Amino acid sequence: MKLFDKIPNPREIRRKLGLNQQEFWSRIGVTQSGGSRYESGRNMPKPVRELLRLVHVEQIDLSKVRREDFEIVEYLKETHPDLYKSLRKAVRARLDNQEEVEGTVAEA
Repeated sequence: MKLFDKIPNPREIRRKLGLNQQEFWSRIGVTQSGGSRYESGRNMPKPVRELLRLVHVEQIDLSKVRREDFEIVEYLKETHPDLYKSLRKAVRARLDNQEEVEGTVAEA
């Protein structure tokens, strides 16, 4: 999912995660009633949509992310693009492997 893409159905994402509205929406600073309106079809502002994507789709714990992390990534991209691409590929392979293992465990 790209930055600022439309979130297809926030209710579906919330239900797949097994969260009630209060739990789901409060993690991104939205009230339960506001989240309910978004789930009913009201347009979500871009910042809310992006927070939903980061926290609930990408599963990023925003409390652990620091500005310095972004600066390091940008520096690495600019000064060592081959290393950045190699690390990115390794992380994707690791995530794919984790998803495969989780899928196998879920089937058992």
